[in-house]
Amino acid sequence: MLRGRTRRGRGPYVADDDPLDAAQERRVRAVLALGGVPQADLPDGVQQVRLRLLERAASGREAPRDVSAWAAVVASNLAMDWHRAKRRQERVGERLAALRPAQAPSGEETSVLSLAVARGLDALPDAQRQVVVLRFYADLPVRSIAEQLGVPEGTVKSRLHTAVRALRARLHEDEVV
Repeated sequence: MLRGRTRRGRGPYVADDDPLDAAQERRVRAVLALGGVPQADLPDGVQQVRLRLLERAASGREAPRDVSAWAAVVASNLAMDWHRAKRRQERVGERLAALRPAQAPSGEETSVLSLAVARGLDALPDAQRQVVVLRFYADLPVRSIAEQLGVPEGTVKSRLHTAVRALRARLHEDEVV
């Protein structure tokens, strides 16, 4: 049970019930927004709180005494995680920028292509972006990437193939190449 023994006269908790009522959802959204999470990411944050409540119930753990307070704390932790991930991504960008030669690009075409590739990388899912960066920027072989990530070589190859295909499509779409 997620909200105590009963849910306002509707009997015990049923799995298809929403574990957050409207007031709790508004509070979670407010905590996320005040925590600095962008408006576009708020629905994902609310879903994460719901998921954690459902996982807690599914694991057989006792329901929190105050679901609203528990959900607010989880939302606050999610906001902090969002900021950590953002800072981590910024640091990766800074390290990549430091690896680039100090000299200016050779021409307008090079800078347009670089910008288009950077935007394309930003649009990739994390797992695909990770293998592209490790393979083409860090110049690691597929076998080494697979070992470091703890995934099969075929998974690395598949992610690379999918990512390169998506980048190529984006560059053609943007008429860069």
